[in-house]
Amino acid sequence: MATVELRFSALPEHVRTARLVAAAVARRAGVDEAALDEVRLAVGEACSRAVGLHQNSGVTAPVKVALIEDEKQFSIEVGDEAPHAVPGGDTPGDTPEGDTDVEEDEMGLAVISGLVDDVEVSTGRNGGLIRMTWPTTPPATVLL
Repeated sequence: MATVELRFSALPEHVRTARLVAAAVARRAGVDEAALDEVRLAVGEACSRAVGLHQNSGVTAPVKVALIEDEKQFSIEVGDEAPHAVPGGDTPGDTPEGDTDVEEDEMGLAVISGLVDDVEVSTGRNGGLIRMTWPTTPPATVLL
């Protein structure tokens, strides 16, 4: 199992770099060529979401991206350190402008879910994580 880790300042201009690295690593891991656009778009959406959450919450920690190559699948984890709503607890969206942030957050998650079949989202007071997974095909064997 090989893992590539990225950490970048929560600035929109770094999202493009994360997208490019994710697509390159996904290609090398054996993700189908037809799915690479989905990888790029999903990573861009997840990273943009994390950047927005950091900026809106005043979090200065970097956004974290892990690109994980397993035997039959390729996963990307995008993590943020922004506080998220906890059931029964305080929510970051308790202000009128916070409602807009929650709607944008839900829209971003809907876009990601539309692009990726296997998505897991976990959130809490100390941040969140989006894990997206794609199947891989083993490299072709060359017979001489």
